[in-house]
Amino acid sequence: MGKQFQDLRASELFCPLCRRLQPVRERLLLVLPGADIHEYRCVACASSLGTREVRQRPAGVVGR
Repeated sequence: MGKQFQDLRASELFCPLCRRLQPVRERLLLVLPGADIHEYRCVACASSLGTREVRQRPAGVVGR
């Protein structure tokens, strides 16, 4: 796959507790060397619905 989905972010996810598609809030969960872990939480019930890992670019790399 190309790099077109490299920075994909979820705006809605299925919440098993609410039993429907719900908007989500993303929050920084953990900062690691080379990557940050973000957590998605349901706006209605605050259940954790998943995580996203954001890898940091090496110094000197320019691009989107």
